Amino acid sequence: MPERVYAVTTTDTGLPLFVLGRGTDPHSERGVDCPGELPQASDPALVERAARAKAALGDRLFVLGHHYQRDEVIQFADVTGDSFKLARDAAARPEAEYIVFCGVHFMAESADILTGDGQRVVLPDLAAGCSMADMATFDQVEEAWDLLTDLGLAEITVPITYMNSSADIKAFCGREGGAVCTSSNARRALSWAFDESSAGPAKRAGDRKVLFLPDQHLGRNTAVLEMGLTLDDCVVYDPHRPNGGLTERQLRDAKMILWRGHCSVHGRFSAGCVDDVRARIPGVNVLVHPECRHEVVNKADFVGSTEYIIKKIAEAPAGSAWAVGTELNLVKRLAARHPDKTVTFLDRTVCYCSTMNRIDLPHLVWALESLAAGQVVNQISVDPGTAHWARVALDRMLALP
Repeated sequence: MPERVYAVTTTDTGLPLFVLGRGTDPHSERGVDCPGELPQASDPALVERAARAKAALGDRLFVLGHHYQRDEVIQFADVTGDSFKLARDAAARPEAEYIVFCGVHFMAESADILTGDGQRVVLPDLAAGCSMADMATFDQVEEAWDLLTDLGLAEITVPITYMNSSADIKAFCGREGGAVCTSSNARRALSWAFDESSAGPAKRAGDRKVLFLPDQHLGRNTAVLEMGLTLDDCVVYDPHRPNGGLTERQLRDAKMILWRGHCSVHGRFSAGCVDDVRARIPGVNVLVHPECRHEVVNKADFVGSTEYIIKKIAEAPAGSAWAVGTELNLVKRLAARHPDKTVTFLDRTVCYCSTMNRIDLPHLVWALESLAAGQVVNQISVDPGTAHWARVALDRMLALP
């Protein structure tokens, strides 16, 4: 297994802890149903300390903030965006010595892969992982590939991994003729993989298959709703069962071999959530991320990536009502940004990304003050071999027509 190397120093921030709690929704007077408030950091001096450390670092520092980050962190981001946009933004700032990525582990890995040798990527809390990315380990994927090889199917199977995966999995796809995709270009990636005339995958002629990692919902929704495949063309490979829980015939007949992975946030939304919000808000537009379950996407009015969701709300007419199925930090931010519209959370219950929210103001202050003092903490560094093949898979995505 390719080794990922992390330069890690103490995780003892020495900063005050805070107590989790719930508050009053500031948008409730407008009828916006976004449940649950994240607590503020307990030390009011943290904002000033973060600003002071950031100013001291100047152009040597570039802070990236994912859309799902809490407001207390996002206020210090130089740019905001989804995971791939942020990684590319970091690569476009070669003069920045330190890239502080306020996101999760796989995002910081991608930033390290795309940035220069002289840049150091820092993740303020190493516990900020991604449950979806963790659902596909290198050893598990290698075992699945060995099975396909033994059946003579690997030579007609193109591995496509979602951006939300580890550097190891991206590198596996690079080595095996596959590519990376995002939620906004998954259709193009699948079209490329299924096209026997494409120059990319060095695969034998024949009925192409795709091994889609690690989010089964994005793979299924893209294949069925955008590519014209059927649910019968898709099978789910479970890495915790012998042969993935599939028969040889199922693997041979399938066009899409979907990894049994999902987003813990988007996977919570149900068809009942859609029915409930339509009953509560007449004329509401339901807008969801393609990581949601197939039955949720089928009931929605609009489906798209995080950037698509932001753009759709921004362009919506005043007075319109929207129920959004994505991470709650972003939904609340959209509600505050567009007071002329009703923007509500698709579910009645709180649905923050618990690992994304590991990046809080105390951790950010600790990281910035450490850098200002000349100490690099929580550096994310992908080993050269893994980085090379992961970059191959990323470059194939960038070359998609």
